[in-house]
Amino acid sequence: MKVRIKKKNMDGIVRLESSSELKEIVIKEDFLKPKNTSIELCFKGRESSGIVDLGIKELEIINREVEKKKHIFGDVKIIKFDK
Repeated sequence: MKVRIKKKNMDGIVRLESSSELKEIVIKEDFLKPKNTSIELCFKGRESSGIVDLGIKELEIINREVEKKKHIFGDVKIIKFDK
């Protein structure tokens, strides 16, 4: 997984790019407020780590876009190599 962040600060624009591995997916449910359900993608790399917090609406948008382009992927094999 690659993470690219662009942030504006007092010195100008700072760009951060890091590659890391998805370690855990956490689903936070609130039975009293189901609209507040969120999904956290936890990642950790060699020198970086973080959490991407997605709401239900954001997840639905991602799912809709992936479904539209699903035919492009076809038979894809993911091969992981150890360095």
